[in-house]
Amino acid sequence: MESLLIGEVAARAGVLVETVRFYERKRLIPLVPRGRSKYRRYPAGVVQRIRFIRRSKQLGFTLEEIRDLLALRDRTGGCATVRDRAERKIVELDERIAALNRMRAALGELAVTCADEPNDARCPILHALDDGEDGCVR
Repeated sequence: MESLLIGEVAARAGVLVETVRFYERKRLIPLVPRGRSKYRRYPAGVVQRIRFIRRSKQLGFTLEEIRDLLALRDRTGGCATVRDRAERKIVELDERIAALNRMRAALGELAVTCADEPNDARCPILHALDDGEDGCVR
């Protein structure tokens, strides 16, 4: 079985060495003991596991959610469970997108009021943030 040094794992997975160490600390990949050479030798399968973690993060899953997905992956099967989690993540992302759209609209309204003010006036954006005017900043 092929084994890899941490730098090789990182390069093949497309991450930094510190990312590999971080995933070890978070127990997302197995902690590999040092050998006689004082180096850790990782099984080649760790590269695929790290790629799985990266792709999951890109889809918006948290590390805890990724841990659960990895457990389901390691058991094989559970497609319905994974689909349910994906559908819940879609709902969560939709909520986040709506919140971001509300923030964008509020900031856009503030930016327009700022453009209407003379240069020596107090900035309406800073004023709204100071006063916490909920009508303007949602």
